[in-house]
Amino acid sequence: MNITRTLGNSGLQVSALGFGCMGLSFGYGAATSRDDGIAIIRAAVDRGITFFDTAEAYGPFTNEELVGDALAPVRDRVVIATKFGFKFEGGKQAGLDSRPAHIREATEASLTRLKTDRIDLLYQHRVDPEVPIEDVAGAVKDLIREGKVRHFGMSDAGVQTMRRAHAVQPVAALQSEYSLWWREPEREVLPALQELGIGFVPFSPLGKGFLTGTIDEKTTFDSTDFRNVVPRFTAENRKANLAFVGWLTKFADKKKATPAQIALAWLLAQKAWIVPIPGTTKLHRLEENLGAVAIALTAEDLREIDEATAQISVRGARYPEHLQRLVGR
Repeated sequence: MNITRTLGNSGLQVSALGFGCMGLSFGYGAATSRDDGIAIIRAAVDRGITFFDTAEAYGPFTNEELVGDALAPVRDRVVIATKFGFKFEGGKQAGLDSRPAHIREATEASLTRLKTDRIDLLYQHRVDPEVPIEDVAGAVKDLIREGKVRHFGMSDAGVQTMRRAHAVQPVAALQSEYSLWWREPEREVLPALQELGIGFVPFSPLGKGFLTGTIDEKTTFDSTDFRNVVPRFTAENRKANLAFVGWLTKFADKKKATPAQIALAWLLAQKAWIVPIPGTTKLHRLEENLGAVAIALTAEDLREIDEATAQISVRGARYPEHLQRLVGR
């Protein structure tokens, strides 16, 4: 895959699909072994992926170390994105911290773990209401001036906060959930990004795995799997939401594709500055995902998808309440 996209007006060029590394270490059950994690990341590089997403919070810290080890031999061929914004006590998240001094400490630590002298895209992971966003943007601006960071990003930030940050230091990309079954960003976020020239990086583009068609109400998740607390993933809601996947599977069959490929192709068709970051631990899934880049959905296809999905209601909230409070601020 040699197709690239540019994130907004930033000039930051990346592969049309990125790779979300979180699930290799955190969030979706037991971590992969170091060797397996390195192998899948390098397989992604070999197949043309140049954009890799991690964060200090994944593990915490272990995912950045894995990504650093995997990408060190090809550092100049890839774009590494990571995130700051939490504080940690005893190896666990302990609230938010985006004070400028802490941003600097976190960035230095990330640089060490990632075995690099610069971070290509540094996101604020969640907006910290205790710290004016202008101070956050100013701290990242200083790091950019020093050459330690190339571009500034925000994750799950509200539109007004993003505008204020962008006025201090241009935001290259906003990262948030967006997929066929979570279209909330279309209301306010996408129009604002278009206006400001900011790229969009959808995470969970496959609905945390549900849109692959491999999960049903009988699926059991590892005790450490984040989906155990997601309302949309209760057994009852999964059973109801199979109607959505059933429709998607039928549509994919018509296009001689898989449900995952249609879900990714649909995102790529929305805007030229959208770069989804599906993650996987499996080589055949990586290759399946990459197949989406070659699928061209026609205007008629997109209309059919819109009409059909509008008639299927998706059951369950995106996040449990305590996590929902951290987004869109």
